Amino acid sequence: MIKFNHFNFNVLDLQKSLDFYAEALNLKPVREKKAKDGSFTLVYLGDGRSDFTLELTWLRDRKEPYNLGELEYHLAFVTDVYDAWHEKHKEMGIICFENPDMGIYFIHDPDGYWIEIVPAKS
Repeated sequence: MIKFNHFNFNVLDLQKSLDFYAEALNLKPVREKKAKDGSFTLVYLGDGRSDFTLELTWLRDRKEPYNLGELEYHLAFVTDVYDAWHEKHKEMGIICFENPDMGIYFIHDPDGYWIEIVPAKS
């Protein structure tokens, strides 16, 4: 048997990212690992509902933004209160793309990663 464990985003400002994920998606730290020499910190965020986590990796010596290329990948969340989340994300000014025909939209985090928001099927 094999199952998903976590997905990783490298971040430039760990606290800014932690604040963003707490406010935008209610994700909270569930585990943390710090290098003994202080060269990196890993913080795993969870939604409190599933075992899947988002690993935020902060590298002490990284000073320039990450090159995310063409952003042909993304993380996705599903919600049964889609309209409420859409309104919250609109107020935060973080919606970067909407596809009304598909009924989905994307937000971006402080490092430019795209996150898809999908309504739960009824």
